[in-house]
Amino acid sequence: MSYGLTAITVLWTFLFGYLIIASIDFGAGFFSFYSVVTGHENKIHNIIQRYLSPVWEVTNVFLIFFVVGLVGFFPDAAYYYGTALLVPGSLATVLLALRGAYYAYSTYGHHKGHNRLYMGVYGATGLLIPAALSTILAISEGGIIHMDEGKVGISWVNFFMNPYTWSVIVLALVSVLYISAMFLCYYADRAKDRAAFQVVRGYALLWSGPTIAASLLAFFQINRQNPEHFQNMLNMAWMFIASFLCFAAAIYLVYRQKRLGLSFMLVILQFGFAWYGYGRSHLPYILYDQISIYESITSETMAVAMISAFVLGLLVLIPSLVLLLWLFLFNANYVRGQSR
Repeated sequence: MSYGLTAITVLWTFLFGYLIIASIDFGAGFFSFYSVVTGHENKIHNIIQRYLSPVWEVTNVFLIFFVVGLVGFFPDAAYYYGTALLVPGSLATVLLALRGAYYAYSTYGHHKGHNRLYMGVYGATGLLIPAALSTILAISEGGIIHMDEGKVGISWVNFFMNPYTWSVIVLALVSVLYISAMFLCYYADRAKDRAAFQVVRGYALLWSGPTIAASLLAFFQINRQNPEHFQNMLNMAWMFIASFLCFAAAIYLVYRQKRLGLSFMLVILQFGFAWYGYGRSHLPYILYDQISIYESITSETMAVAMISAFVLGLLVLIPSLVLLLWLFLFNANYVRGQSR
C-alpha cells in the first residue's frame, strides 16, 4: 500500500467517525428543537440532553484531525480547496461557533430553560452545518474548480445550478436525521423510556424512506456529473448492495421493536459500506482531476511521520470515545437519569 493510499484511508476513517458522531449530534439538536415546537418536549428532550451533555465537546475532534491531515498529507488540497471552500467553510465555522455557544449556555449557564430563539438557532445549525460541509463532495467531482491565468477559480453558476450539488445536500440533511433517530431509538429503549421511544421510532421510520431515495438520487446524479467515477462505483456495486441490505435489516428491527443495539450497528455498517465504497471508487483523485493521492502526497519522510502520528491519534481517540460512552451513555443509571 502506497503512502498516499494509507494516508487517505486514515483520513477517510476520521471523517467517517465524524459522519456518525456528528450526525447523531446534529439530528438530536434538530429533534430537540422540533420537540419544543410540537409539544413533545416532555417526552424526548431529557433523553436527548442526557446524550448530548457528555459528548458535544469531543465531536469536532474527528473533523479537526481530518482537515489538518488533508492539508498536511496533500498540500495541494489547501491550494485548490482553500478558495472553493471559503464560503461554505466560513459558514460552517460560524454555525459551529453558534452551536458551541448554545451548548455552553445550556450546559454551564445558570438558566436551564429552553429559550425558543436559542433552540431555533440550535436546531437550524443541526441542518445547516452538514449542508455546508457536504458541498465538498460535490466540488470534489470536478467541473466546478478551474484554473484562470494561473489562479484557482470557482464557477459558482456551475456549483449552484448543478443537480448533483443539491442531491448531495439533500442526502446530507436526511441522513443526519435518519442516523440520529435510529440511535435515539436504541438510547430511549435502553433508558426504558417508552414514551420517548415511540416518538423517536416514528422519526426513524419517517426518515428511512427519504434517506434511501436521496441516496439513489445522488448515486445516479454522479453519472451525469462524473461518468468515470460512476463506472468505478458500478465495479464495486457489492458494497452498495451490502449497504442497502444493512439498511433493510436495521429498519426491520426498529419496526419490530427488537434488538435495537444491533439495529444501530447495522446503520453504522450501512453507511460504512456506502462511505468506503464511494471513497474507494473516487480514487486516485481527491479532486477530479487535479489532486491525486499518488502525485500530490507530501515528502516520504513527512508522510511516514504523519501517518504514524495519525494512527496513534486514532488508537487513542477511539478507546477514549468508547470509555466516554461506557461511563455515561451505556451506564444504566445515567441513561435513566438516575444518580450513580
